[in-house]
Amino acid sequence: MVSRASIRQQVMKAPKKKNWIKEAIKRPGALRKKLNIKAGKKITTAQLNKALKSKNSRTRRQANLAKTLKKIGKS
Repeated sequence: MVSRASIRQQVMKAPKKKNWIKEAIKRPGALRKKLNIKAGKKITTAQLNKALKSKNSRTRRQANLAKTLKKIGKS
C-alpha cells in the first residue's frame, strides 16, 4: 500500500505547467456569445450575476469560472 506521504512527494515533484489555465477553459468565448457581448467589450459583474441565475447549468458554470478568473486577474 502506498502512503499519503509518498503520494504527496510524487505530486510535488510533478512539473508545473506554465499555462495551465488555458487547458481549464474548454470553450473560449462561449459565455460571451450566450450573453450577446461583442468581442473586445468587457463582461460586467451584473451580467455575470445574471448568468449565474441561468437555468442552463453549463452557463452557470461558465459564469462561475469567469467570476473566479476575474478575481485571479486582480491579484
